[in-house]
Amino acid sequence: MNYGFVKVAAAVPHVKIADCQYNARQILLQVEEAERQGVEILIFPELSVTSYTCADLFAQQLLLEESLAALESLVTASTNKHLIFVIGMPLEVEASLLNCAIAIHNGKILGVVPKIYLPNYKEFYEMRWFASGLHYDTNVVLCKQTVRVSPYQIFETPSCRFGIEICEDMWATIPPSSYLALEGADIILNMSADNEGTGKQDYVRSLISQQSARCLAGYVFASCGFGESTTDVVFSGNGLIYENGALLAASKRFSLEPQIITSEIDVERLRTERRVNTTFAACKAAHRAYHNITYHHTPVETHVPGELKLTRHIEPHPFVPSGKELDERCEEIFAIQVAGLAQRLTHIHCKTVVIGISGGLDSTLALLVATRTFDKLGLDRRGVIGITMPGFGTTDRTYNNALHLMESLGVTIREISIKQACIQHFQDINHDIDKHDVTYENSQARERTQILMDVANQTNGIVIGTGDLSELALGWATYNGDHMSMYAVNTSIPKTLVKHLVVWVAEHDIDSSSRATLLDIADTPISPELIPADEQGNIRQKTEDLVGPYELHDFFLYQFFRFGFRPAKIFYLAQIAFRNQYDDSTIKKWLKTFFKRFFAQQFKRSCLPDGPKVGSVVLSPRGDWRMPSDASSSLWIEECERL
Repeated sequence: MNYGFVKVAAAVPHVKIADCQYNARQILLQVEEAERQGVEILIFPELSVTSYTCADLFAQQLLLEESLAALESLVTASTNKHLIFVIGMPLEVEASLLNCAIAIHNGKILGVVPKIYLPNYKEFYEMRWFASGLHYDTNVVLCKQTVRVSPYQIFETPSCRFGIEICEDMWATIPPSSYLALEGADIILNMSADNEGTGKQDYVRSLISQQSARCLAGYVFASCGFGESTTDVVFSGNGLIYENGALLAASKRFSLEPQIITSEIDVERLRTERRVNTTFAACKAAHRAYHNITYHHTPVETHVPGELKLTRHIEPHPFVPSGKELDERCEEIFAIQVAGLAQRLTHIHCKTVVIGISGGLDSTLALLVATRTFDKLGLDRRGVIGITMPGFGTTDRTYNNALHLMESLGVTIREISIKQACIQHFQDINHDIDKHDVTYENSQARERTQILMDVANQTNGIVIGTGDLSELALGWATYNGDHMSMYAVNTSIPKTLVKHLVVWVAEHDIDSSSRATLLDIADTPISPELIPADEQGNIRQKTEDLVGPYELHDFFLYQFFRFGFRPAKIFYLAQIAFRNQYDDSTIKKWLKTFFKRFFAQQFKRSCLPDGPKVGSVVLSPRGDWRMPSDASSSLWIEECERL
């Protein structure tokens, strides 16, 4: 007797993007392993046959034909197997392309469930490639079998009934799983492509927990993992199994290896819970039309409203949580950065990376990510080539910190001065070396980038970018200088958080020799060091003196990007958040600077290198932020002027 228990599993296979035969082989390996473990129902991630991150390749006929061939091989291989497994793939139905889940058992396709709700925002613009399956309820011929395509299907086995929803479906106001449960589904399967972001894992777990509890159901969730593109986002391989709100099993996130997580869902218990829960039964008959009640307010003419005074807290550092949450966020972000770089290096079979080490925060964080990635991949740290490139503004403090850090981390160290090359370049273009203008500064940045790129060519490696989100927002980077790399690990991390990440590594995950250097780097003023030092050898060129405090700019960016707030509201909120730090004229000055630079510097963001998304504010032109480079800033600047 099985006493009502159903053994279920969530699989996270390794994939290759658009390599359907490879992906089918990986799926079959996990099917066979699950069969050995006695699994009855196995779910794979979204679009697991093609991989989720094919993007515009989904429009290619060859890919669609290859996915059908892979399906046929899987159906054939399923013959004489006891378990049911559900795979994801694109499927052309009635001249439209659907994002589908396909249930397979013993040489048969049991049914096809299309995705209903398609994200059309930020990095997941699925409506570009797929149609919603909401109105599809038809038959198609697949693998010489007549198969039903419909989101309104419940699959019945001798031991349970299960339904399927796909990723975004679960996030809908009323998920399909709610209806599936009311129609008798004991277990819900969700194939997903859920990217990582700071704090998102807790939210996803909460969402699944609540949905499984609300539906009095088992819930099996399988999301994409290693092998998916890390061009702009990272997938950690999230497998979760819940029963009526309780977590039964979870995968190891950011694993480089394929995983299968299994557990047993007590269907008998769930059915008992439903029988005694009168609310569940009542919901079946609860669908009614709702009436709109309109309240017409007549204002009192004599009433003079007072100035709005907020009593709620306005967080001045929206990217930086406090206490234990800060440690958790730093750990999660660092893991996402490492996973993104690991996937890129694995994909291109690269064992060498080149990083310009300045002794500043950004390059330090990039170096820490690179060394951890090499450790994770089992590569020799000497494959990390750190190059310090002293110039006219380099100070002893940053120079020595750069050398000490590279020595303590055990990476390959190279020192290449840019002074003579820049002097020659100034002569070639007839530029006065004593004229410390934008040409003087950018020539140095581009010379450094040329060195990095050429050394990467010499060593068969790639250049790791070091620039951060705040610099991208302000355009504080030299076009085709420090603006360019082969993979930019800090691209979605704001400046106010970079320092905390470096300190977190120093305090939690580094040797004592490196720790002292990291803490001194965290305490060093932010500077590009392109202008000669002062008479005492100290940094003369401080970034925040030139473009404004990064804590203000990060606040402006967050409010503008996340919520689309106008300058007047951002100014109002900043007055409250920074009431004890900056006066109104200072906030107004830098707010105007922010909008001027944000609009004027879009052309740099339009050709950004790839890099992992870690939070909800990202300026990648391929995902979260699409803006013409010649957009006018007039509306925003004029409102700033009126403040």
